[in-house]
Amino acid sequence: MIKQHIGVQSIGIQCPMFKEGDNLPEMVVDAVLKATAVYDNGYDFSNDEPFYYDIDDKDIIGITESVVARTNGTYLKIDDLVEEIKTLCPNGDIALLTPIYSRNRFSMILRAFAKAANNIIISMPDFDEVGNPKGLNPNTGINIEEYYKQICEEEKCICKIVGPINELSNVVESFQTYYLVNCGLRPKYASTNDKMLTLKDFGTNVNLNYGLLGSNKANEDTLKLFPTVQDSLRVCTSVKRVIKEKINKNVEVMIYGDGCFKDATSGIWEFADPDVSPFYTEGLEGSPNEIKLKEFADNKYANLSGDELNNAIKNEISNKKSDLIGSMKSQGTTPRKYVNLLASLMDLTSGSGDKGTPVVLVKNYFNNYSN
Repeated sequence: MIKQHIGVQSIGIQCPMFKEGDNLPEMVVDAVLKATAVYDNGYDFSNDEPFYYDIDDKDIIGITESVVARTNGTYLKIDDLVEEIKTLCPNGDIALLTPIYSRNRFSMILRAFAKAANNIIISMPDFDEVGNPKGLNPNTGINIEEYYKQICEEEKCICKIVGPINELSNVVESFQTYYLVNCGLRPKYASTNDKMLTLKDFGTNVNLNYGLLGSNKANEDTLKLFPTVQDSLRVCTSVKRVIKEKINKNVEVMIYGDGCFKDATSGIWEFADPDVSPFYTEGLEGSPNEIKLKEFADNKYANLSGDELNNAIKNEISNKKSDLIGSMKSQGTTPRKYVNLLASLMDLTSGSGDKGTPVVLVKNYFNNYSN
C-alpha cells in the first residue's frame, strides 16, 4: 500500500521469545504478517481473513543477529574454550592485547583464558576501540580494570595490566615468551606466526567464519557466538521465499548486528560486532545515489517557490545520472553502503533491552521525493 506524504518507515515487529531449535524463518514470517494484516475495519486482531498485508515489493525485513545464533545453537561452552586455549597456547603464558572493556563482550572470554593460563598480561589503553574508559565507567559504575584483575584472581591466574601497545615489533619484543592474542574487534594484526593469534582463531569448531569475534555472554558457563554466514544465508533466503509464496511480494532480507553509529554524548561507538551483516539478499547491494535537495533549493532554484520549486526538484531527481560519484550534485550526502545504513536504522529501532522487537520492517526505503 502506498501512502502519500510518508517516507521511510522503520517498524519494530514484536515476536515471541526465541529458543534453540525454533524454526526462525517460519516465526519471522508469521510475526511480520500478523503485524501488517489489514482488515475491513483497519488494523485489528480479528479472526477473519485480512483484506491484504501492508507489505510492498522492495520492503526490507531485518532480523537481529542474536536470534539467528540462538535458534541455531551457535554456543560455545567455556570449558571447551579453555581446552582450546591450552592447545593453542600450551606454555600457559598469554598476553591479551587491547580487549574491549565490556562485561557482556569480554569477561567470559577473559575467564576462559585465566582458567587456561598461569600468567596473563593484559594490554589496556586508556580507552578501548569503541570508547569505553579503562578505569571507572560513569555509564555502568564499573571499574573495568579492577574487574578484569578480579576475574584472573578468582581463577588463580597471575595477572599484570600494562598500557597500550602501538607497534607489532614492540609487542613481540615486550612479550618474547608469551603467546600473543590480539583481542581487537576487527584485528589489525594478522597471525604472522604460531604465537600471534586473534579472537577469530578461537571457537572455530562452532563458527569458522568469525570465531569469538562478536560473541557475548549467554550465561555463566556459555558464550553466544556471532551467527555463521551459512545460517544467516539460510534464514534470509527462506524468509524471502516464504513471503513470496504467501503474499506474492518480493522483499529483501538482512541479518543485522551492531549499527556502527557513535553516540555524541557518551562517546561510545556502537560497533562491537565483526560485521554489520553476515548475510543479506542481493537487492541490498550497493550504495545510495542521491542529490542534496537543499543545495538545489538554496542555489539553482532559489528564485522558485511552491509547486514550481517542488516540480523542479522532482525533475532533478528523475533526471540525475545513474552514478553521481565525483559530482558536486551529491555533496553532503552519505556515501555508505545500504546495509550499513540499514543496520544503524534497524539497531536503533529494535534496541538491545526489553522492547521485544528483534525483527524490523523497513518500508519505502528505496523511494525518493520524485516517486
